[in-house]
Amino acid sequence: MTSTIEPGGQPQSPDPDAAFAAPSPRLIATDLDGTLLRRDGTVSRRTVAALADAEAAGIEVFFATGRPARWMGVVAEHLAGHGMAILANGAAVYDLRQDRLAEAFPLAAADALAVARALREAVPGTTYAVERGDGMLRREPDYVTLEPIPDVLCASVDELLADDSGGPLLKLLAKHRTIDPDEFLATALAVAGGHGEITRSSESALLEVSGTGVSKATTLARCCAARGVTAAEVVAFGDMPNDLAMLEWAGTSYAVANAHPHVLAATTRRTASNEDDGVARVIERIIAARRP
Repeated sequence: MTSTIEPGGQPQSPDPDAAFAAPSPRLIATDLDGTLLRRDGTVSRRTVAALADAEAAGIEVFFATGRPARWMGVVAEHLAGHGMAILANGAAVYDLRQDRLAEAFPLAAADALAVARALREAVPGTTYAVERGDGMLRREPDYVTLEPIPDVLCASVDELLADDSGGPLLKLLAKHRTIDPDEFLATALAVAGGHGEITRSSESALLEVSGTGVSKATTLARCCAARGVTAAEVVAFGDMPNDLAMLEWAGTSYAVANAHPHVLAATTRRTASNEDDGVARVIERIIAARRP
């Protein structure tokens, strides 16, 4: 997609409450953090109601996130009629109702190791963690987490990648304490981009590496094809670089007002911020447009 530019040279910011003009969708795909969820990680009542109304109207809702399964409790109680989610930036399809991994598109350990070594040489002080199919995070000792991790899961990145007992390797995480996040991403793409899909969804210097050709877009396309849904029948929402491929693939895409500048530059449609129920506002217009 390309952004629509006003005479002053700035991307347009359409009224988030303007009438919904796109074809009636069959599937809604939405990112979570920074998009559907508020800053405190909660789902607003308005958003809960909008998701339920969409499902009641026959529109399937897919959560497409970089999160692992263990962090999906925040939306698990708001699944309405469906419970499938795209996790780890497309590396996994997860059945939230049955709490099981339905499908995985793993990162090769050799590629992950090549990324880790190249990036650590280019940016000394980089630390690593890995996400596997069993839902457990394994990390290096210096990798700081927001959650308590048993000491038994601490080891060097070489050891973490050599041990496949936790199932398929879904994602390699790279973190740095001081580097600018966008500079970190640009460096990683330059030195190791040929070994996987490297992106970011955090405001900190945290990179996420998936297998080559694996993204939210590729997995969403697979899920849609299995349901007979075309890209033109999908409305997608996002806010960070890891959403770009999905936003470009979907027939209709929205960046929330608080989105990363690269996302705002790559999309033509805007909605309100995550704090102001941007996703819910669009869903409400979609539902209203379907009424006689």
